Amino acid sequence: MLLSKELDDLVNSLTLERLEENLFRGVVADTTVKRVYGGKVLGEAIMAAQQTAEQDRTVHSIHAYFLREADAFNPIIYDVERSRDGRSFSARRVTAIQYGRPIFILEASFHKEEDGMTYQTPMADVPPPSKLTRVSFETSRIEEAPPKIQRMRNIAASFEIRPLENASEDNSTRRIWVKTVDALPDDAIMHRTIMAYVSDFGLLWTVIASKGYKISNDDLMLASLDHAMWFHRPFRIDDWLLYECEAVSAASARGLAKGAFYTENGELVCTVMQEGLIRLLDKN
Repeated sequence: MLLSKELDDLVNSLTLERLEENLFRGVVADTTVKRVYGGKVLGEAIMAAQQTAEQDRTVHSIHAYFLREADAFNPIIYDVERSRDGRSFSARRVTAIQYGRPIFILEASFHKEEDGMTYQTPMADVPPPSKLTRVSFETSRIEEAPPKIQRMRNIAASFEIRPLENASEDNSTRRIWVKTVDALPDDAIMHRTIMAYVSDFGLLWTVIASKGYKISNDDLMLASLDHAMWFHRPFRIDDWLLYECEAVSAASARGLAKGAFYTENGELVCTVMQEGLIRLLDKN
């Protein structure tokens, strides 16, 4: 399957080298930005945990904490602890290590597919992606752009992103249609891993936007603190998904936001929660 260079680079960057039974090494991505994007660490940790689980069990929930900034110019080691293997569920704990110190921890649960009751929060009535314009972060001099903008461009390059108009007067709710730029193989784990990767893109923006700030503000410091996801139903990340992001709270230099992914048919396939550091810098 032929992929664009950007998407092929993303897929390869999430591929791990197995060092021992429960020990993996991540790939150093080609980047000029020293700080690793949190979604990459998140995706790699999920991939590491999944490789130690039974094939009939897929990740259904994750809870993660970002402990230290990761260096993009050096590999990250993922140490997986097999916490439990039951008849229907498996649990894993992943510690990401760099320079001998933990930089990230993840708890993941895996479930064997089974039938049960169904219910979901309905999707908002929004225009389809075909009615919207693709957003572009392209610039002829991307290497001269601030690191924040370079990161945005690098992340967005593998996806088609079509934003809707702000869903609330105070900009506290944001909706975008998103999918990969090319079709991917029929690998449910890769689709979930890439969703985890993109779920970290712009979720906290709703919190700062509600107060009139933008990601480009140089008097603002943003950093992910924790991230949680619940995968509800099967999906493909190469099909259009509506990503609805909503600010929940801002207090004590922290912000909390909620996200939800829906298919074009209105199926809720994933719920996301993220808390991050939102520090206002004194420029005087």
